[in-house]
Amino acid sequence: MAGPLAGLKVIEMAGIGPGPFCAMVLSDLGADVVRIVRPGTPLDPNDVLARGRTVLALDLRRPDAVDEVLALVAQADVLIEGFRPGVMERLGLGPSVCMARQPRLVYGRMTGWGQHGPLSHAAGHDINYIAISGALHAVGRSGEAPVPPLNYVGDFGGGAMLLAVGILSALHETARSGQGQVVDAAMTDGAALMSALMYGMKAAGQWSNQRGENLLDGGAFFYDTYACADGRYVAVGAIEPQFYALLRERCGIADDPAFDPQMDPSSWPLLKLRLAEVFRTRTRDAWCALLEGCDACFAPVLDWDEAPTHPHNRARQTFVALDGVVQPAPAPRFQRTPAAVPRSSVIATTDAVRRRWQAGAGADSAAATVPAAHPVA
Repeated sequence: MAGPLAGLKVIEMAGIGPGPFCAMVLSDLGADVVRIVRPGTPLDPNDVLARGRTVLALDLRRPDAVDEVLALVAQADVLIEGFRPGVMERLGLGPSVCMARQPRLVYGRMTGWGQHGPLSHAAGHDINYIAISGALHAVGRSGEAPVPPLNYVGDFGGGAMLLAVGILSALHETARSGQGQVVDAAMTDGAALMSALMYGMKAAGQWSNQRGENLLDGGAFFYDTYACADGRYVAVGAIEPQFYALLRERCGIADDPAFDPQMDPSSWPLLKLRLAEVFRTRTRDAWCALLEGCDACFAPVLDWDEAPTHPHNRARQTFVALDGVVQPAPAPRFQRTPAAVPRSSVIATTDAVRRRWQAGAGADSAAATVPAAHPVA
């Protein structure tokens, strides 16, 4: 296996959202991830979060299936699960049972509310978890309702990424102590942590509870999106004085004194209207020709079809195609141990995985002919 996590053996209890995303990241970076799914679950190439795995179909209501998982646990480094608190224990696969089989096991638990607390057993989704962190309140236009930021803040940023950091941190500690531990990753905690900058700015009097009226939430006219003559959008983020000066110069408003008080919030609403008029005078492509690549802090707002074909993304091979599905490539990049291109998931048996893990071979040894992704042309 290629990548900095080559040789790491991970068991993933299949779920939705952040658990699969975390497992995908670990797999992308070289870990050998074995995904436990329910019998009859199809391999879906459109399920990008499930790429690059070895898949075992097991009915965990059967004791022999639980025994098969425990046999893998005895050889594993990491287990990831995203069920409600207590579910894994009822299956006979809770931390105490698994760590009795493998004392070095890092047991990653991904939930919305966390393993304890008054809401820990309630159902919920991303929008609910980020709601109690303060993050959801901050997203949206002034005078309008909060807007769900897709599921970037809860599921993926505050959930999956924090779980990955927790797992890798625990593995680092295990290398010294020889002992595993449980990682309790809650999206409520993670979304709150991702809001650290805003909590600090609020404490300093530089951020208010009024959404859409602050520096980085669309309140500032120089940090927002604007419609162009063709109805497409551009994004500007010219905060620093030198970048703002260049934006004014390229937009033809350098000599307009109305745009001088950049950091006066009382001027922002009017200047936003004025700048909107400026951007409506040209098409998005015309603005790209004038501003893209300079220090005006400018970019076109691309849709899902446009982003993979942008010259910068193509040059960096930011997107790949796997089984005909365009999707993001692994990230970040590593100088000495680059990750391999993603491969399709494959179905296997528990015995096959145990033999491979016992031999110390990587997943690619059992799936050398599995289709791999290629850069988007």
